[in-house]
Amino acid sequence: MTPRMTHVALHVFDLDACIDFYQSFCQMTIVHERAAGPQRIVWMAEPGRQRDFIFVIMEGGVDLKLADNDYRHFGFAAQSRAAVDEIAELADTAGCLVWPPRDEPYPVGYYCGLRDPNGNYVEFSFGQPLGPGAEDLAAG
Repeated sequence: MTPRMTHVALHVFDLDACIDFYQSFCQMTIVHERAAGPQRIVWMAEPGRQRDFIFVIMEGGVDLKLADNDYRHFGFAAQSRAAVDEIAELADTAGCLVWPPRDEPYPVGYYCGLRDPNGNYVEFSFGQPLGPGAEDLAAG
């Protein structure tokens, strides 16, 4: 049997702020919520991916305070370059834009980066070999 990645779990400093961030910027929804003693645990997923990949966030973390040049991140594929630009504009207004949109050679593509309320970086890209735009790269 080959293992398959099903979820990422993180302790976060401000659970409600992180829920709001992932709902607003990533369109993720809560698919499960429970208490484990005094701790709240929330499962979030992209629409239609509830049985494929879950993002688990729970109370009890600390702000990561990552440097701007630290490229560890969660990656989300956007529908277009314009969608990346739109997300970057919203993030800039919200004060959480870390990497303005930039274009890099394949396989990186066009992307921007945001900082979530816990300090995690979240990338939105178009034109990588995963997600929207990948089929255009394969044809070209």
